[in-house]
Amino acid sequence: MTDHAKFGSVPGALPLLGHAVQLGRRPLDFLASLPAHGDLVEIRLGPVPFHVLCDPDLVHRVLLDDRTYDKGGAIFDLVRTIAGNGLATCPHHEHRQQRRLLQPAFHRNRLPGYAKVMSAEIATMLDGWSANRELDVLVAVNEFAASLATRTLFAAELDDATFEELRLCMHTVMTGMMRRMLLPWSFPNRLPTPANRRFEQARARLRRYVVRLTADYRRAGVDHGDLLSILLAVRDEDGRGLTDAEIHDQVFTFYLGGSETTAPSLAWSLYLLGRNPDIRGRLHDEVDAVLSGRVAEFDDIPKLDLTRRVIMESLRLYPPGWLFTRVTTRDTELAGRRLPAGSVVLYSPHIVQHRADLFPEPERFDPDRWLDDGPRPPRGVFTPFGAGARKCIGEVFALTEATLALASIAARWELDPLPGARERLTPRLSSTPRSLPMSLRERTPGASRTDPMVSRDTIPHPRHRGIRHP
Repeated sequence: MTDHAKFGSVPGALPLLGHAVQLGRRPLDFLASLPAHGDLVEIRLGPVPFHVLCDPDLVHRVLLDDRTYDKGGAIFDLVRTIAGNGLATCPHHEHRQQRRLLQPAFHRNRLPGYAKVMSAEIATMLDGWSANRELDVLVAVNEFAASLATRTLFAAELDDATFEELRLCMHTVMTGMMRRMLLPWSFPNRLPTPANRRFEQARARLRRYVVRLTADYRRAGVDHGDLLSILLAVRDEDGRGLTDAEIHDQVFTFYLGGSETTAPSLAWSLYLLGRNPDIRGRLHDEVDAVLSGRVAEFDDIPKLDLTRRVIMESLRLYPPGWLFTRVTTRDTELAGRRLPAGSVVLYSPHIVQHRADLFPEPERFDPDRWLDDGPRPPRGVFTPFGAGARKCIGEVFALTEATLALASIAARWELDPLPGARERLTPRLSSTPRSLPMSLRERTPGASRTDPMVSRDTIPHPRHRGIRHP
């Protein structure tokens, strides 16, 4: 498609604001409308032109050429200021070195060890659930993902108070960063408001914790099987290890990826299964045969094929990252359009993953699109983890976590969306809703499929996040 790609401009830009109103009000609907105007289209956010990729071949070309299309733009600059110069935010000339140093942390021989931590955290989450309650699935899986990210980073024994402090610091910093993502150029981020003070205090505490834990690990000289141990052990070709500042940046990068990828995909999987009881019934059959009600483990994954496909389809419908920018490092040409150095190129997995010519009935939840013997999507079509040299280093880790968690939940529980479940997406780092309230019912492995014991029409909307009595 690239050879015949066409350039177009999007109508409806407002004076001074450009298309910022349309993008801010209904971001995903606006993005999904762009392919009708061309394969590469120009929109304006304020006075700044953005070139949006709507063609999968163009997406593939841009993601593979990270030398010409480097990470950058106001959003990336903001994230880099807060998160540091880690693997996800560093410029092209530093990325390959960082990737080479950090690759051992995600080698496949490490996955069984990580999976043990995953299964333990899944069991802890499920032990806190009770039958006949209302559950805000988004809150539950966010807490699970945050706890797992912390345990994976720091496997050495932490007392409960330290663990909780680390988790809360991470949560405060993440929340503040997402708020700043919406207004990356706004001066209110610099005002001494209570929220801004909490954000800065949490950043400082987090840095102190990482420095102290790093010093403790250095003194002990023991491989705890966690990410921090690997960060301390890596050496470049000159024998140089990472500094404390570099370790802090990578810790934040791993936490960001771990918490902002798995939680949304897992929450959406549960919600979509609740809206599609036939597929949920098939999933129950699979997990009953494999797990018989227990928590899933690493060796179960090859037998959880439908579980894997549910996760893949959820990632297609609701990719965790919905908007990314690249900046051209030199004059170049794309879809017949000359782009001077410094031009901003924007891509969204949501655009190509919702094209009807690539995915028939694109809004339909259909895990069978991902059957092993089915047609494979063309390159550049499915990019929730990116592509090329900058493809997410934790892709397999995230898919393993989501598969184990979804199978374990389905083995013990049945969830149905409540009438107040909000499907409206909010523009932040990931395509997460504001809440996903669902009814929670315990199930017996192998039991016949029955209608919900409580009518969806009679369950009131939850007033509080998390679990409560109906």
